[in-house]
Amino acid sequence: MKRTILFAIITFSSLSAAQAQKSSKVYAITGKSNNNFFWADIKQIDINTGKVVKTLFEADKTVFKTVQSGKSKVANQDVTRPTDQSDKSKLANQDVTRPTEFGVAACAFDARHNRLYFAPMHFADIRFLNLDKEEATFSTVRKNVISTPVVNGYQTEENQITRMVIAADGFGYALTNDANHLIRFSTGKNAIVDDLGSLIDASSNTGFSVHNKCTSWGGDMLADAFGKLVVISASHSVYTFDALSKIATYKGAITGLPANYTTNGAVVDDEGNIVLSSANVFEGLYKCNYKDMVAVKVPGGDETFNASDLANGNFLLQKEADAANKFDITKQILADYTIAAEAKVYPNPAAGNQFNLLFEKQQPGKYTILFTDLAGRAVSSKVVNIVTGMQTVAFNAGKSARGTYLVKVISENKQVAFSERVILQ
Repeated sequence: MKRTILFAIITFSSLSAAQAQKSSKVYAITGKSNNNFFWADIKQIDINTGKVVKTLFEADKTVFKTVQSGKSKVANQDVTRPTDQSDKSKLANQDVTRPTEFGVAACAFDARHNRLYFAPMHFADIRFLNLDKEEATFSTVRKNVISTPVVNGYQTEENQITRMVIAADGFGYALTNDANHLIRFSTGKNAIVDDLGSLIDASSNTGFSVHNKCTSWGGDMLADAFGKLVVISASHSVYTFDALSKIATYKGAITGLPANYTTNGAVVDDEGNIVLSSANVFEGLYKCNYKDMVAVKVPGGDETFNASDLANGNFLLQKEADAANKFDITKQILADYTIAAEAKVYPNPAAGNQFNLLFEKQQPGKYTILFTDLAGRAVSSKVVNIVTGMQTVAFNAGKSARGTYLVKVISENKQVAFSERVILQ
């Protein structure tokens, strides 16, 4: 039994590292063919060369469907409506049928479900493009995720969603310009959307603020493999925070970029570097190392497009996390099985949010089951009473999103009796 479990864990670690190195697809929100500075087209690009691989959606041309309440319909294909924001008063009361009609400044790639989530500018809506469908198919997760009053039907500039990412915990996170609304959304069938509130400046941010319009609005958001989120503003400022504390720490500014190069899009390449795009200039892509944040131009870039946002499924510090996990899992399993050689979680992966824990050869007494994300943040818990030498306990993870979690069993004397990863499908 020990050999089987240890082999499975080492295999899991190796697979994780291999998956992290697998080349990822990258998506970009670019200017339209007839208006370079109206970002509404969706393209797949190669960030190693900066070239466009294919166009997935053209705002004024592509036939598309919308899905509402599980039913699909061909959307209004009228392209004679205004295609810019020059006269909002004429557009405010019209039905918005084209999904990127007013431009997009925030998108995120959900690798698990093969979806490109995004938020249209001027509207606090969360939508996604289903990348599994040959025909462009869009769904709305939630409208008006920000409860602040709108002006003439539009969100004001500070409340526009301009940063978005799918994090290591499986949730999507979106952030407004002024960082006063951190939106968290699940990516499962019945989506849960919460406004977690405002980010808080760390006490070390002397002279810098994540709320400052001049230095910290716009840009993009990344996630690292340890559970933290990273904001890169349009003005090159970098902040890091976790969704639990929401304390944003100023890390510094990206250097080496042209003076007029705004950092509007950001993704992580397969080597762990940050790749950047600009919405306002045709300078191609730049990349930098997360440690020194000195940017260099990506050679051979396609300067025929600009991009207001980029998205892929890679995390910052993935290689470091894979190395740490491989060591920690091997170390933990050896320690765990000196205490409880036969305890286990099943089924794993679990269909839905229900799974079982098998206690065998455990000392009778009360145990606390802790269900946490990979960063160790508690999601739920349950106290159980173990009476016999073999006992099965059912556990329900509630409304947790699909993803990988940790299950820890703590004895009455605060010792870890058992710890194992579980995947919710």
